Amino acid sequence: MNNVSDIHYLEMHELSQLIRTRKISPVEVTKAQLARIDALDSKLHSYAHVTTEVALKQAQEAEDDLVKGICRSPLHGIPIALKDIIDTAGVVTAAGMPLHANRIPKRNATVVNRLREAGTVMLGKLQMTEGAFAIHHPDIVAPNNPWGDNYWAGASSSGAGVATAAGLCYGSLGTDTGGSIRFPCAANGLTGLKPTWGRVSRYGVMEMAASLDHVGPITRSAKDTLFLLSAIAGYDPLDPSSLSSACLEVSSIEENFKGITVGVDIDWVNEGVDPIIQRALDEIIRIVFAGGGKVKKIKMPNTYHVSNNWEEHCGVQTAVAHEETYPKFAEQYGPALSRLIDGGRQLSGMNYQHILLNAQIFNGEMNALLQEVDIILAPIQPYAAPTHEQLANLAQDPDANRRLIQFTAPFNISGHPAISFPIGLTQTNMPIGGQFIGRKGDEAMLCRAGMAVQNVSEWHKLRPAIV
Repeated sequence: MNNVSDIHYLEMHELSQLIRTRKISPVEVTKAQLARIDALDSKLHSYAHVTTEVALKQAQEAEDDLVKGICRSPLHGIPIALKDIIDTAGVVTAAGMPLHANRIPKRNATVVNRLREAGTVMLGKLQMTEGAFAIHHPDIVAPNNPWGDNYWAGASSSGAGVATAAGLCYGSLGTDTGGSIRFPCAANGLTGLKPTWGRVSRYGVMEMAASLDHVGPITRSAKDTLFLLSAIAGYDPLDPSSLSSACLEVSSIEENFKGITVGVDIDWVNEGVDPIIQRALDEIIRIVFAGGGKVKKIKMPNTYHVSNNWEEHCGVQTAVAHEETYPKFAEQYGPALSRLIDGGRQLSGMNYQHILLNAQIFNGEMNALLQEVDIILAPIQPYAAPTHEQLANLAQDPDANRRLIQFTAPFNISGHPAISFPIGLTQTNMPIGGQFIGRKGDEAMLCRAGMAVQNVSEWHKLRPAIV
Protein backbone atom coordinates (compact mmCIF):
# COMPACT_ATOMS: atom_id res chain seq x y z
CA MET A 1 0.00 0.00 0.00
CA ASN A 2 1.81 3.10 -1.24
CA ASN A 3 -0.88 5.78 -1.00
CA VAL A 4 -1.04 6.90 2.61
CA SER A 5 -2.54 10.34 1.98
CA ASP A 6 -6.06 9.23 2.93
CA ILE A 7 -5.46 7.29 6.14
CA HIS A 8 -4.81 10.09 8.64
CA TYR A 9 -8.31 9.77 10.14
CA LEU A 10 -8.18 6.02 10.73
CA GLU A 11 -8.71 4.87 14.29
CA MET A 12 -5.69 3.26 15.89
CA HIS A 13 -7.23 -0.21 15.98
CA GLU A 14 -7.88 0.07 12.22
CA LEU A 15 -4.34 1.24 11.48
CA SER A 16 -3.00 -1.53 13.72
CA GLN A 17 -4.51 -4.16 11.43
CA LEU A 18 -2.87 -2.61 8.38
CA ILE A 19 0.51 -2.46 10.08
CA ARG A 20 0.40 -5.98 11.51
CA THR A 21 -0.65 -7.46 8.16
CA ARG A 22 2.19 -5.53 6.48
CA LYS A 23 -0.18 -3.61 4.19
CA ILE A 24 1.48 -0.40 5.31
CA SER A 25 4.70 0.30 7.14
CA PRO A 26 5.27 2.43 10.26
CA VAL A 27 7.80 4.46 8.29
CA GLU A 28 5.26 5.30 5.56
CA VAL A 29 2.62 6.25 8.11
CA THR A 30 5.04 8.37 10.13
CA LYS A 31 6.31 10.25 7.08
CA ALA A 32 2.71 10.94 6.06
CA GLN A 33 1.89 12.26 9.52
CA LEU A 34 4.96 14.52 9.58
CA ALA A 35 4.02 15.89 6.15
CA ARG A 36 0.48 16.58 7.33
CA ILE A 37 1.75 18.37 10.44
CA ASP A 38 4.04 20.47 8.25
CA ALA A 39 1.14 21.35 5.94
CA LEU A 40 -1.53 22.17 8.53
CA ASP A 41 -0.12 22.97 11.93
CA SER A 42 1.04 26.47 11.05
CA LYS A 43 -2.69 27.32 11.23
CA LEU A 44 -3.74 24.95 14.02
CA HIS A 45 -0.76 25.49 16.38
CA SER A 46 -1.33 22.14 18.11
CA TYR A 47 2.34 21.15 18.46
CA ALA A 48 4.82 22.79 20.81
CA HIS A 49 7.65 20.68 19.33
CA VAL A 50 7.68 18.25 16.41
CA THR A 51 10.28 15.52 17.00
CA THR A 52 10.94 14.57 13.40
CA GLU A 53 14.23 12.73 13.87
CA VAL A 54 12.98 10.83 16.90
CA ALA A 55 9.80 9.83 15.08
CA LEU A 56 11.59 8.55 11.99
CA LYS A 57 14.10 6.60 14.10
CA GLN A 58 11.36 4.98 16.18
CA ALA A 59 9.30 4.21 13.08
CA GLN A 60 12.27 2.44 11.50
CA GLU A 61 12.82 0.45 14.71
CA ALA A 62 9.16 -0.59 14.64
CA GLU A 63 9.46 -1.64 11.00
CA ASP A 64 12.63 -3.63 11.73
CA ASP A 65 10.80 -5.46 14.53
CA LEU A 66 7.91 -6.34 12.24
CA VAL A 67 10.29 -7.70 9.60
CA LYS A 68 11.65 -10.03 12.30
CA GLY A 69 8.14 -11.11 13.22
CA ILE A 70 8.10 -9.12 16.47
CA CYS A 71 4.89 -7.25 17.36
CA ARG A 72 5.14 -5.57 20.74
CA SER A 73 1.48 -4.62 21.13
CA PRO A 74 -1.57 -3.55 19.10
CA LEU A 75 -0.01 -0.07 19.15
CA HIS A 76 3.21 -1.20 17.48
CA GLY A 77 4.33 1.36 14.90
CA ILE A 78 1.46 3.80 15.50
CA PRO A 79 2.40 7.52 15.61
CA ILE A 80 1.06 9.38 18.64
CA ALA A 81 1.92 12.60 20.48
CA LEU A 82 2.24 13.76 24.08
CA LYS A 83 1.04 16.77 26.01
CA ASP A 84 4.03 19.00 26.75
CA ILE A 85 3.80 18.33 30.47
CA ILE A 86 5.06 14.75 30.16
CA ASP A 87 8.83 14.39 30.49
CA THR A 88 10.71 13.10 27.46
CA ALA A 89 14.44 12.49 27.78
CA GLY A 90 16.41 14.90 25.60
CA VAL A 91 13.29 16.72 24.38
CA VAL A 92 12.04 20.02 25.80
CA THR A 93 9.12 19.70 28.22
CA ALA A 94 7.81 23.16 29.11
CA ALA A 95 4.20 22.74 30.34
CA GLY A 96 3.07 25.69 28.25
CA MET A 97 5.38 28.01 30.19
CA PRO A 98 8.01 30.24 28.55
CA LEU A 99 9.84 30.00 31.90
CA HIS A 100 10.61 26.35 31.04
CA ALA A 101 11.34 26.84 27.34
CA ASN A 102 14.81 25.32 27.79
CA ARG A 103 13.87 22.59 30.27
CA ILE A 104 15.19 19.29 28.87
CA PRO A 105 14.52 16.25 31.09
CA LYS A 106 17.15 13.55 31.48
CA ARG A 107 14.59 10.77 32.00
CA ASN A 108 11.33 9.73 30.44
CA ALA A 109 8.09 9.74 32.35
CA THR A 110 6.90 6.22 33.12
CA VAL A 111 4.07 6.51 30.59
CA VAL A 112 6.60 7.39 27.87
CA ASN A 113 8.64 4.28 28.65
CA ARG A 114 5.51 2.16 28.55
CA LEU A 115 4.54 3.58 25.18
CA ARG A 116 8.04 2.82 23.88
CA GLU A 117 7.74 -0.74 25.17
CA ALA A 118 4.46 -0.98 23.25
CA GLY A 119 6.28 0.14 20.08
CA THR A 120 4.60 3.50 19.52
CA VAL A 121 6.19 6.33 17.56
CA MET A 122 6.44 9.80 19.16
CA LEU A 123 5.61 12.60 16.71
CA GLY A 124 6.17 15.40 19.21
CA LYS A 125 4.97 17.39 22.20
CA LEU A 126 1.57 19.07 22.16
CA GLN A 127 0.76 22.65 23.14
CA MET A 128 -1.19 23.35 26.33
CA THR A 129 -2.42 26.05 28.66
CA GLU A 130 0.11 27.54 31.07
CA GLY A 131 1.01 25.05 33.77
CA ALA A 132 -2.16 23.10 32.83
CA PHE A 133 -4.42 25.82 34.23
CA ALA A 134 -7.26 27.64 32.49
CA ILE A 135 -5.69 29.73 29.70
CA HIS A 136 -2.55 29.89 27.58
CA HIS A 137 0.37 32.07 28.54
CA PRO A 138 0.14 35.45 26.76
CA ASP A 139 3.32 34.66 24.80
CA ILE A 140 2.00 31.29 23.54
CA VAL A 141 -0.16 31.04 20.41
CA ALA A 142 -3.21 29.02 21.47
CA PRO A 143 -4.26 26.04 19.32
CA ASN A 144 -7.22 26.58 16.99
CA ASN A 145 -10.21 24.26 17.06
CA PRO A 146 -10.22 22.50 13.63
CA TRP A 147 -14.04 22.48 13.65
CA GLY A 148 -14.11 26.28 13.82
CA ASP A 149 -11.34 28.65 14.86
CA ASN A 150 -13.79 30.97 16.62
CA TYR A 151 -14.61 28.19 19.10
CA TRP A 152 -12.90 27.02 22.26
CA ALA A 153 -10.52 24.10 21.74
CA GLY A 154 -10.75 23.08 25.39
CA ALA A 155 -8.25 23.37 28.22
CA SER A 156 -5.66 22.43 29.25
CA SER A 157 -4.85 19.59 26.84
CA SER A 158 -5.80 21.87 23.97
CA GLY A 159 -3.06 20.80 21.58
CA ALA A 160 -3.80 17.13 22.21
CA GLY A 161 -7.45 17.64 21.33
CA VAL A 162 -6.71 19.66 18.20
CA ALA A 163 -3.97 17.36 16.84
CA THR A 164 -6.00 14.20 17.40
CA ALA A 165 -9.13 15.70 15.83
CA ALA A 166 -7.24 17.12 12.84
CA GLY A 167 -5.47 13.88 11.95
CA LEU A 168 -2.06 15.15 13.07
CA CYS A 169 -1.59 12.10 15.30
CA TYR A 170 -3.55 8.89 15.80
CA GLY A 171 -3.97 9.43 19.51
CA SER A 172 -2.40 11.41 22.32
CA LEU A 173 -1.81 11.56 26.04
CA GLY A 174 -3.23 14.44 28.04
CA THR A 175 -3.68 15.28 31.70
CA ASP A 176 -6.83 16.16 33.61
CA THR A 177 -6.87 18.15 36.86
CA GLY A 178 -10.33 19.69 36.58
CA GLY A 179 -11.55 18.48 33.19
CA SER A 180 -8.54 18.92 30.92
CA ILE A 181 -8.91 15.65 29.01
CA ARG A 182 -12.69 15.81 28.86
CA PHE A 183 -13.03 19.47 27.78
CA PRO A 184 -10.81 19.08 24.66
CA CYS A 185 -12.62 15.84 23.80
CA ALA A 186 -15.99 17.58 23.97
CA ALA A 187 -14.74 20.57 21.98
CA ASN A 188 -13.07 18.50 19.26
CA GLY A 189 -15.42 15.52 18.87
CA LEU A 190 -13.13 12.99 20.54
CA THR A 191 -13.16 10.17 23.06
CA GLY A 192 -10.89 10.24 26.09
CA LEU A 193 -10.59 8.98 29.61
CA LYS A 194 -9.66 10.43 32.97
CA PRO A 195 -8.68 7.24 34.79
CA THR A 196 -8.98 6.43 38.47
CA TRP A 197 -6.47 8.47 40.44
CA GLY A 198 -3.36 6.28 40.72
CA ARG A 199 -4.35 3.97 37.84
CA VAL A 200 -1.78 5.59 35.52
CA SER A 201 1.61 6.64 36.85
CA ARG A 202 2.30 10.35 37.21
CA TYR A 203 6.03 9.84 37.61
CA GLY A 204 7.80 12.26 35.30
CA VAL A 205 4.69 14.34 34.66
CA MET A 206 5.10 17.97 35.71
CA GLU A 207 2.81 18.55 38.66
CA MET A 208 -0.10 20.95 38.81
CA ALA A 209 -2.01 19.62 41.82
CA ALA A 210 -0.76 16.32 43.17
CA SER A 211 -4.03 14.83 44.42
CA LEU A 212 -6.07 16.06 41.42
CA ASP A 213 -3.77 15.29 38.45
CA HIS A 214 -4.60 12.35 36.18
CA VAL A 215 -2.84 11.15 32.99
CA GLY A 216 -4.99 9.59 30.29
CA PRO A 217 -5.67 8.97 26.59
CA ILE A 218 -7.30 11.25 24.01
CA THR A 219 -8.40 9.32 20.93
CA ARG A 220 -10.98 9.05 18.14
CA SER A 221 -12.95 6.13 19.63
CA ALA A 222 -13.61 4.26 22.87
CA LYS A 223 -11.82 1.20 21.48
CA ASP A 224 -8.73 3.32 20.85
CA THR A 225 -9.03 4.77 24.35
CA LEU A 226 -8.88 1.23 25.69
CA PHE A 227 -5.85 0.46 23.51
CA LEU A 228 -3.89 3.42 24.88
CA LEU A 229 -5.04 2.94 28.45
CA SER A 230 -3.99 -0.71 28.37
CA ALA A 231 -0.48 0.33 27.38
CA ILE A 232 0.03 2.95 30.11
CA ALA A 233 -2.01 1.69 33.11
CA GLY A 234 -0.61 -0.35 35.97
CA TYR A 235 1.51 -0.18 39.09
CA ASP A 236 4.67 1.92 39.08
CA PRO A 237 7.06 1.75 42.06
CA LEU A 238 8.37 5.21 41.11
CA ASP A 239 4.95 6.76 41.85
CA PRO A 240 3.96 6.39 45.52
CA SER A 241 0.31 7.04 44.63
CA SER A 242 0.26 4.26 42.02
CA LEU A 243 -2.38 1.56 42.47
CA SER A 244 -1.43 -2.10 42.42
CA SER A 245 -4.32 -3.08 40.12
CA ALA A 246 -3.62 -5.21 37.07
CA CYS A 247 -3.45 -3.82 33.55
CA LEU A 248 -6.49 -4.05 31.30
CA GLU A 249 -6.86 -6.78 28.70
CA VAL A 250 -8.37 -5.51 25.45
CA SER A 251 -9.76 -8.92 24.45
CA SER A 252 -11.81 -9.22 27.65
CA ILE A 253 -14.06 -6.20 27.01
CA GLU A 254 -17.56 -6.73 25.64
CA GLU A 255 -19.20 -3.99 23.57
CA ASN A 256 -22.81 -3.85 24.76
CA PHE A 257 -25.04 -2.59 27.60
CA LYS A 258 -26.41 -5.99 28.66
CA GLY A 259 -26.31 -6.22 32.45
CA ILE A 260 -25.24 -2.58 32.87
CA THR A 261 -27.26 -0.17 35.03
CA VAL A 262 -26.78 3.50 34.15
CA GLY A 263 -27.62 6.07 36.81
CA VAL A 264 -29.17 9.38 35.77
CA ASP A 265 -30.03 12.33 38.00
CA ILE A 266 -32.43 14.21 35.71
CA ASP A 267 -32.36 17.41 37.76
CA TRP A 268 -28.56 17.45 37.98
CA VAL A 269 -27.92 16.90 34.27
CA ASN A 270 -30.55 19.43 33.18
CA GLU A 271 -30.18 22.37 35.56
CA GLY A 272 -28.53 25.25 33.70
CA VAL A 273 -27.56 22.95 30.82
CA ASP A 274 -28.15 23.96 27.20
CA PRO A 275 -31.25 22.22 25.77
CA ILE A 276 -29.26 20.73 22.88
CA ILE A 277 -27.06 18.88 25.38
CA GLN A 278 -30.13 17.70 27.27
CA ARG A 279 -31.60 16.26 24.07
CA ALA A 280 -28.31 14.57 23.21
CA LEU A 281 -28.19 12.90 26.63
CA ASP A 282 -31.77 11.72 26.12
CA GLU A 283 -30.59 9.96 22.97
CA ILE A 284 -27.83 8.22 24.94
CA ILE A 285 -30.47 6.99 27.39
CA ARG A 286 -32.45 5.61 24.44
CA ILE A 287 -29.32 3.82 23.20
CA VAL A 288 -28.77 2.28 26.64
CA PHE A 289 -32.33 0.91 26.69
CA ALA A 290 -32.11 -0.32 23.11
CA GLY A 291 -28.84 -2.10 23.91
CA GLY A 292 -30.31 -4.11 26.75
CA GLY A 293 -29.14 -1.89 29.60
CA LYS A 294 -31.10 -0.45 32.51
CA VAL A 295 -31.49 3.20 33.50
CA LYS A 296 -32.05 4.04 37.14
CA LYS A 297 -33.04 7.42 38.53
CA ILE A 298 -30.53 8.52 41.15
CA LYS A 299 -29.80 11.49 43.37
CA MET A 300 -26.28 12.75 42.92
CA PRO A 301 -24.31 13.89 45.96
CA ASN A 302 -24.13 17.68 46.16
CA THR A 303 -21.40 18.70 43.69
CA TYR A 304 -21.77 22.42 44.39
CA HIS A 305 -19.26 22.68 47.22
CA VAL A 306 -16.55 20.53 45.67
CA SER A 307 -16.76 22.37 42.33
CA ASN A 308 -16.99 25.73 44.07
CA ASN A 309 -13.93 24.85 46.18
CA TRP A 310 -11.93 23.41 43.29
CA GLU A 311 -9.91 26.54 42.53
CA GLU A 312 -8.78 26.98 46.14
CA HIS A 313 -8.23 23.21 46.50
CA CYS A 314 -6.11 23.23 43.35
CA GLY A 315 -4.47 26.56 44.14
CA VAL A 316 -2.86 25.35 47.37
CA GLN A 317 -1.37 22.32 45.64
CA THR A 318 -0.27 24.35 42.60
CA ALA A 319 1.49 26.80 44.91
CA VAL A 320 3.44 23.89 46.39
CA ALA A 321 4.25 22.52 42.93
CA HIS A 322 5.65 25.92 41.87
CA GLU A 323 7.33 26.97 45.11
CA GLU A 324 10.83 26.84 43.57
CA THR A 325 9.91 29.30 40.78
CA TYR A 326 7.05 31.36 42.25
CA PRO A 327 7.20 34.12 43.42
CA LYS A 328 10.91 34.14 42.53
CA PHE A 329 10.15 34.36 38.80
CA ALA A 330 6.63 35.73 39.07
CA GLU A 331 7.18 38.17 36.21
CA GLN A 332 7.48 35.24 33.80
CA TYR A 333 4.07 33.85 34.78
CA GLY A 334 0.83 34.75 33.04
CA PRO A 335 -2.00 36.44 34.97
CA ALA A 336 -4.29 33.39 35.31
CA LEU A 337 -1.69 31.03 36.77
CA SER A 338 -0.33 33.79 39.00
CA ARG A 339 -3.81 34.42 40.38
CA LEU A 340 -4.32 30.71 41.08
CA ILE A 341 -1.02 30.39 42.94
CA ASP A 342 -1.49 33.64 44.89
CA GLY A 343 -4.90 32.42 46.03
CA GLY A 344 -3.43 29.13 47.15
CA ARG A 345 -0.62 30.78 49.08
CA GLN A 346 -3.08 33.01 50.91
CA LEU A 347 -5.57 30.33 51.93
CA SER A 348 -5.53 29.49 55.64
CA GLY A 349 -4.88 25.99 56.91
CA MET A 350 -8.28 25.98 58.57
CA ASN A 351 -10.05 26.77 55.31
CA TYR A 352 -8.05 24.18 53.42
CA GLN A 353 -8.97 21.52 55.99
CA HIS A 354 -12.66 22.32 55.51
CA ILE A 355 -12.16 21.84 51.77
CA LEU A 356 -10.47 18.46 52.36
CA LEU A 357 -13.26 17.32 54.68
CA ASN A 358 -15.90 18.23 52.09
CA ALA A 359 -13.91 16.29 49.50
CA GLN A 360 -13.80 13.21 51.74
CA ILE A 361 -17.56 13.36 52.26
CA PHE A 362 -18.21 13.65 48.53
CA ASN A 363 -15.84 10.75 47.82
CA GLY A 364 -17.66 8.50 50.27
CA GLU A 365 -21.06 9.46 48.89
CA MET A 366 -19.91 8.70 45.35
CA ASN A 367 -18.54 5.31 46.38
CA ALA A 368 -21.88 4.48 47.99
CA LEU A 369 -23.90 5.63 44.98
CA LEU A 370 -21.81 3.53 42.62
CA GLN A 371 -22.81 0.44 44.56
CA GLU A 372 -26.36 1.05 43.30
CA VAL A 373 -25.47 1.61 39.63
CA ASP A 374 -22.58 0.61 37.39
CA ILE A 375 -21.99 3.99 35.73
CA ILE A 376 -23.45 7.50 35.80
CA LEU A 377 -24.36 9.59 32.73
CA ALA A 378 -23.51 13.32 32.70
CA PRO A 379 -22.64 16.21 30.38
CA ILE A 380 -19.07 17.44 30.15
CA GLN A 381 -20.04 21.09 30.47
CA PRO A 382 -23.29 23.06 30.62
CA TYR A 383 -22.51 25.12 27.51
CA ALA A 384 -22.56 23.62 24.03
CA ALA A 385 -19.46 24.60 22.02
CA PRO A 386 -18.70 28.03 23.54
CA THR A 387 -17.03 30.63 21.37
CA HIS A 388 -14.00 32.57 22.55
CA GLU A 389 -16.24 35.62 22.99
CA GLN A 390 -18.70 33.66 25.14
CA LEU A 391 -15.89 32.40 27.34
CA ALA A 392 -14.55 35.93 27.73
CA ASN A 393 -17.99 37.09 28.85
CA LEU A 394 -18.29 34.16 31.25
CA ALA A 395 -15.00 35.22 32.80
CA GLN A 396 -16.75 38.33 34.10
CA ASP A 397 -19.14 36.12 36.11
CA PRO A 398 -17.66 35.04 39.49
CA ASP A 399 -19.67 31.81 39.37
CA ALA A 400 -18.81 31.03 35.75
CA ASN A 401 -15.78 28.83 36.39
CA ARG A 402 -17.64 26.75 38.96
CA ARG A 403 -20.49 26.20 36.51
CA LEU A 404 -18.09 25.32 33.69
CA ILE A 405 -16.36 22.62 35.76
CA GLN A 406 -19.38 21.43 37.75
CA PHE A 407 -19.58 18.13 35.82
CA THR A 408 -15.82 17.46 35.61
CA ALA A 409 -13.86 18.75 38.62
CA PRO A 410 -15.82 16.82 41.30
CA PHE A 411 -14.43 13.56 39.91
CA ASN A 412 -10.86 14.84 39.95
CA ILE A 413 -11.42 15.55 43.62
CA SER A 414 -12.93 12.12 44.32
CA GLY A 415 -10.61 10.26 41.92
CA HIS A 416 -13.39 8.38 40.10
CA PRO A 417 -12.77 7.53 36.43
CA ALA A 418 -14.76 9.13 33.62
CA ILE A 419 -14.89 8.54 29.86
CA SER A 420 -15.80 11.40 27.52
CA PHE A 421 -17.34 10.69 24.12
CA PRO A 422 -19.12 12.59 21.31
CA ILE A 423 -22.92 12.73 21.55
CA GLY A 424 -23.88 15.00 18.65
CA LEU A 425 -23.42 18.34 16.92
CA THR A 426 -24.82 21.81 17.47
CA GLN A 427 -26.77 23.69 14.80
CA THR A 428 -23.46 25.24 13.78
CA ASN A 429 -21.92 21.76 13.37
CA MET A 430 -19.73 21.92 16.47
CA PRO A 431 -19.22 18.79 18.58
CA ILE A 432 -21.01 18.06 21.86
CA GLY A 433 -19.61 15.71 24.48
CA GLY A 434 -21.03 13.55 27.24
CA GLN A 435 -19.43 11.32 29.84
CA PHE A 436 -19.90 8.18 31.90
CA ILE A 437 -18.49 8.16 35.44
CA GLY A 438 -17.59 4.82 37.00
CA ARG A 439 -16.36 2.98 40.05
CA LYS A 440 -12.72 3.34 40.98
CA GLY A 441 -10.63 0.85 39.05
CA ASP A 442 -13.44 0.02 36.64
CA GLU A 443 -12.22 1.72 33.49
CA ALA A 444 -13.08 -1.49 31.64
CA MET A 445 -16.78 -0.85 32.29
CA LEU A 446 -16.48 2.72 31.03
CA CYS A 447 -14.70 1.68 27.84
CA ARG A 448 -17.29 -1.04 27.31
CA ALA A 449 -20.10 1.52 27.65
CA GLY A 450 -18.34 3.92 25.29
CA MET A 451 -17.89 1.18 22.69
CA ALA A 452 -21.54 0.17 23.10
CA VAL A 453 -22.63 3.73 22.23
CA GLN A 454 -20.23 3.91 19.31
CA ASN A 455 -21.33 0.56 17.90
CA VAL A 456 -24.74 2.06 17.11
CA SER A 457 -23.85 5.71 16.43
CA GLU A 458 -21.64 7.67 14.06
CA TRP A 459 -20.79 10.79 16.11
CA HIS A 460 -17.25 9.59 16.77
CA LYS A 461 -16.77 9.10 13.00
CA LEU A 462 -17.48 12.73 12.17
CA ARG A 463 -14.45 14.81 11.18
CA PRO A 464 -13.78 18.55 10.93
CA ALA A 465 -13.93 20.12 7.48
CA ILE A 466 -10.22 20.56 6.89
CA VAL A 467 -7.97 19.07 4.21
